[in-house]
Amino acid sequence: MIWKILTLLTLSSALRGAEPQALFNGKDLAGWTFESIDPKVDAKSIWSVSDGILICKGRPPGLMRSEKEFSNYELTVEWRWAPGGKPGNSGVLIHASKSKELFTWPKSIEVQLGTGNAGDFWTIGEKLTVPGTEPQGRRWEKKAKSAENPPGEWNTMRIRCEAAKVTVWVNGTLMNEASDLSTTKGAICLQSEDKQVHFRKVELTPIE
Repeated sequence: MIWKILTLLTLSSALRGAEPQALFNGKDLAGWTFESIDPKVDAKSIWSVSDGILICKGRPPGLMRSEKEFSNYELTVEWRWAPGGKPGNSGVLIHASKSKELFTWPKSIEVQLGTGNAGDFWTIGEKLTVPGTEPQGRRWEKKAKSAENPPGEWNTMRIRCEAAKVTVWVNGTLMNEASDLSTTKGAICLQSEDKQVHFRKVELTPIE
């Protein structure tokens, strides 16, 4: 309990005074570029905005990628699976660089959003270490039991990237923490990978 309190105090101190940046403005797709396994597919047929919600149809596989690159920040992402639809797979890619490093995914570190596994790390051409854990191929499994809400309800993920370290919370529960990242800067991406998924907040706060 003490270490959790100290961690919260440290985060509060580091973020104090920093201005949050809305990477998704709630109106349109400004500030993002798009990649797809099928370059002939119009991005707007996969990604759209309605009533302040970013809607991803999930197919074909691809991503939306921030035009800017970032380092040392805390990212807050709110997501849900389409109400009435089936839950599926997606992810937030951090420190993205070279396109199509693997399949249609850029060289990056994926923070998993897939149902039941939100908080896992997947490496895509990069490296990291999760103390006390051995990887399953490219996957580093989350440390805590799933904290996701039922499909159709909103979830909040916080991803803290500081130097060569990344820490992830889902709905307030610490899920995973990695160090010795092989990269500390890059774009942020959201995946189109499976079922329809919605986002209503993609907000970044620099760590000063």
